[in-house]
Amino acid sequence: MNTYAISYTYSTDTASRRDEVRPSHVEFLKDRFEAGRLLVSGPVDAGAGALLIISAADEADALAMMDSDPFAQAGLITERGIRRWDIFFGKDKL
Repeated sequence: MNTYAISYTYSTDTASRRDEVRPSHVEFLKDRFEAGRLLVSGPVDAGAGALLIISAADEADALAMMDSDPFAQAGLITERGIRRWDIFFGKDKL
């Protein structure tokens, strides 16, 4: 498995809709965390986006998994980026 850093950017115009969808988004993330696929995640820049570190076979697998995120399905992510992350130092190398 490889590690990927996925970034989300949100529009301020979608804040109220994100509040509505957030419970299912959090449940989605919790399920992926418990399955060992989501390693760590959280908002960045005072909620203007998020950073998610995930474990996946390849980039296509990572993106396919995150396409199931309720935020993605509801069109609440303005921009999504992905980068493979080869970890050399860190707590148990994630």
